[in-house]
Order: sequence, then structure tokens, then C-alpha cells
Amino acid sequence: MSGLPERADVLVIGGGVVGVAAADRLAAAGVGTVLLERGALGSGASGSTAGVLRTYFPGNDLISGMAVRSLVAYHEFAARTGTDLGLRQTGFLVLFTEADQVADFRRTHAAQRAAGVRVELVTAAEAARLNPLVDPRTVLAAAWSPDAYACDPAAIVRGYAGAAERAGALLRTDTPVTGIDPDGRVHTPAGSIRADTLVCAAGPWAGPVAAMAGVSLPVTTYPVELLLTAASAGITTLPMTLHPSGLRIRGWGDRVLVGMGRPEPGETRERWLDRVARRLAATFPALAGNRLEPGWSGDLDVSPDGMACIGMTRTDREPARPVVYAAGFSGQGLCQAPAAAEIVRDLVLGEEPWTDPAAFAAARGVHSAG
Repeated sequence: MSGLPERADVLVIGGGVVGVAAADRLAAAGVGTVLLERGALGSGASGSTAGVLRTYFPGNDLISGMAVRSLVAYHEFAARTGTDLGLRQTGFLVLFTEADQVADFRRTHAAQRAAGVRVELVTAAEAARLNPLVDPRTVLAAAWSPDAYACDPAAIVRGYAGAAERAGALLRTDTPVTGIDPDGRVHTPAGSIRADTLVCAAGPWAGPVAAMAGVSLPVTTYPVELLLTAASAGITTLPMTLHPSGLRIRGWGDRVLVGMGRPEPGETRERWLDRVARRLAATFPALAGNRLEPGWSGDLDVSPDGMACIGMTRTDREPARPVVYAAGFSGQGLCQAPAAAEIVRDLVLGEEPWTDPAAFAAARGVHSAG
């Protein structure tokens, strides 16, 4: 691998979907941009998703607003980058089993609609029509949002990376950051590079990377595993469906993709699989007895409240240097990357972002480290 350039206007650390989207937006704005990724592009949290773009995020209209803006960008993605995402509309169904869940939906419905989300309350019978695996006797009602699409996350990363390189950005893979000096020099096994501004978009590694620069981010890692049913459910199209227990499913070819976190502390994987299987059978009786097989697993970058940390701070080292961060997406980065990248670009350029980033930033505990 050739060495790194001596300097860059901006150095993006992290080659997941948020990092490559930010590199694309910065390079397109004429900013000299270099991106460093410790492994392969998209090999972190971006490769551990269910591959669904949706706009409805129950209980948080700020995230929904980010997702609505991002979905517009994804619909324009092929025309702008030349990469087809293979978007296939599936819809998103959120099941309600308690009256207070229905009440919460009604209380927050107006805010979701104001954020641009198309979502409505449907009956249990309508939920069963939308997803034939649902037993209407086990739910009170559901929220239905048609704006959810199955996609290829790798294609999103590939498309943004290609667009960034065509705009002049330099992308380096297999180049982990090993240290960051107070003067902004970043060290890697491939050499060192000095940057005027750092962008931390390192996903599960965002906390340690930011700490190297003298910045503390309230971002930790959470392991997840996705499973696949061994046999077809006999239904070719299923919406992404979320149960209050945390169980979620979506159609995956002729099988069903199943997610419900990872084993709890002290719980063996066998016991966890048994717990998932029992919950799956109780929620979707047609899947009872269907063996669960490993799908894929990985680590997500999570924040204390499940909402991304996006903003700009300065190190407390001398000379103080700007650090822009975009991490802690808690498994939702795919749905928010285009909107987040716009915020990152505007913060770097000193322009007014499309939305006030204060809700994503310092007031929620992001601060300089000692």
C-alpha cells in the first residue's frame, strides 16, 4: 500500500456507511478529504443490519426526521452515484399488545407526521392482512408505515465510496488509527497524516478513536446476532415487523430473518436460542418448530438514549483542534447516513446545518476529555 499524503483538510476515521457518506459530501463540496478504515469498507456495524431503510422510529421523531430526509437521498442514489440499491418496498409493522402502547402511538402521532413520516394505526385484523404470520388474537392494534424498503447495505457503501473517490477523496482500507497527536497528526501502520479537522465516524470503535483525540463520546458497543429460519414460511413477501418484546422479523428470500439481540449476561447461547424460538412461536405460530440457523453477527455502536451523537467539539489539548463526530447510531445508521453526512459537511464548512444539531450533541453529555 502506498503511503499517506502529508496532510488533508479533513480526515474521516471510519469506512462504514456514515463515514463514506460524509467523505462523499465533503469531497463534493471541494474539501480535501482522506478516509481511513481499519478493515474493509462497511465491515463494522454497517454489515450487521437487517438491510431495511425505514422512516418510522417509534418514540423519536428526531430520528424519524433524519430517516425521512435520508430516504429521499436513497431514492436519488442511483441517478447520482450510478449504483442501484435494489430498493424493494416492504413496509414496517409495529405490533401493540397493551393499551398503553396504543396510547403512546396516538400521543406521538402528530409529531411523527410533522417529521414527514407516513404512519397510521391499524386494527389487529389489518395487521394480519399486512403480515399473514401475525395472529390477530395476540395483538390489540399496530402501527403501519409503508415507507420501508429492503436494500443492499454493501451497495450503499460501495456507491458512496465510488462517488467520494470520483470527487477527489482518498480512501484507505486496512489502515487502523493507532494514535493521534495534539497537533492533529494521525498515526497508522501505513504512515502518518496531519489533518485540520478530524471526523470520527468509527462506529463501534468511535469511543476509543475519539479518546485518542482528547474527546469523550458516550458511545459503547452492543453485540447483536441475526438468525434465519431453516425453512420457508410459505410467504414470499413480509414487512419488517417489530413486537414489543424486541423480536423483529422480515422476509429474506424464501426464509425469515429473525432478530432479538444477543444472550443476556450469564445466559448461554443455547438458552438464548431457545428463548428466541419460544418467543417466535408465541408471536408467529406459523413459525413454531422452524429451526433457527445462524445468519450473521457483529457489534453496534450505541448511545445511552439510542440516538446518534452528531456535532463538533474541540480538544482540550493545545493547539485546540476541531473534531466532528457522528457515531452511536444504535443500529439505525443505515437509515440516517445521508442526513447525518449533510450535518457533518456543514459543521466542517462552518455553515448552518439543515437541522439544529444541538439535540444530537453536547447537551446529551458529549464533552472534551481530560
